[in-house]
Amino acid sequence: MNSNDNNYTKMIDKYVTGKILVTRSSMPSFEEYCDEIRDIWDTRWLTNMGPKHKKLQEELKSYLGVEKIDLLTNGHMALELTMQALGLTGEVITTPFTFASTTHAIVRNGLTPVFCDIDPEDFTIDVTGIESLITDKTSAIVPVHVYGNICNIEEIQRIADKYGLKVIYDAAHTFGETYKGRGVGSFGDASCFSFHATKGYNTIEGGAVCFKDRAFGDKIYDLKNFGIHGPEKVESVGANAKMNEFSAAMGICNLRHVDEEIAKRGSVVGRYHERLDGLDGIRLNRYSPDVKPNYAYLPVVIDADVFGCDRDDVYSVLAEHNIFARKYFYPLTNTFECFEGRFDPNDTPEALKVSKAVLTLPLYADLTVAEVDRICDIIISCKK
Repeated sequence: MNSNDNNYTKMIDKYVTGKILVTRSSMPSFEEYCDEIRDIWDTRWLTNMGPKHKKLQEELKSYLGVEKIDLLTNGHMALELTMQALGLTGEVITTPFTFASTTHAIVRNGLTPVFCDIDPEDFTIDVTGIESLITDKTSAIVPVHVYGNICNIEEIQRIADKYGLKVIYDAAHTFGETYKGRGVGSFGDASCFSFHATKGYNTIEGGAVCFKDRAFGDKIYDLKNFGIHGPEKVESVGANAKMNEFSAAMGICNLRHVDEEIAKRGSVVGRYHERLDGLDGIRLNRYSPDVKPNYAYLPVVIDADVFGCDRDDVYSVLAEHNIFARKYFYPLTNTFECFEGRFDPNDTPEALKVSKAVLTLPLYADLTVAEVDRICDIIISCKK
């Protein structure tokens, strides 16, 4: 290790020590990962849909309960290339209460996002507002499952069938969940997952698209691999969005432990509820009984008029105690500087209101009861 490496390590240690961050990546033991990647040194197969990629693909198909799946370099490219593969044009109805990736994938495809408001109870797209936004230019609906809360799938599909629209779910928050006993990735024309390091299940960096139609799968493969069909055959124009073997190996390892990780996260969420339920001015997320949850996030909505201080106050007080929550999702994507003048956030008033009041609290499998209690004690102390 040279001096620069040593200085960097000290800086990271200083940053992390004593702090509780909003998330912490789940990882297998060092020995388990080394065992999994050992044969890569023998084969020298580092990318281009190697053995690890193929193994993870099959294991995820089984675990998620989906007909078909393809792995990509990240969740954003899964979304962006899915829209291309489905040949979307014109306008796409979606929600601004999401991460930048959802909206950017639409815009980067030359499409126009049309923003629908959210249901303030579960933060997903308000299905009662979708039909009024449909025009002769609408080609798809891109709903977002939020914090592990699943959209009103039946109503979205009814509307899509009525108007001949495609449905692409941004399922980044719902890995491993089921809805009425069915894997969440099996709904719509496609469902896209993120396996980013901050997610409950990660491949370091990665993503996937789940689907049913073989022709769609062929298009995704072409788009993620330059349209190459042989050493001297390139049939279409594509990008490079292949998951590498080291990421796939991490995914294989983490999949062995994901149910245990989800159970641990569930215990942490349970402790938060024990401490904060019934606290006037604080509302915690609650899952539908039809959902088998993954406890991906712990959002609280703070009613400043009742609680006595607002979300930003609580965020700042936690930070003063080295506890770093996240204003997630804030700001709304329809308020981003890069879209200045294009959209009016007042068209989605519920989303705007929630974005200014929601705070996601630290949540990861190794968060201790003592740490949760410390966080809750500080939040309770903020109440006026």
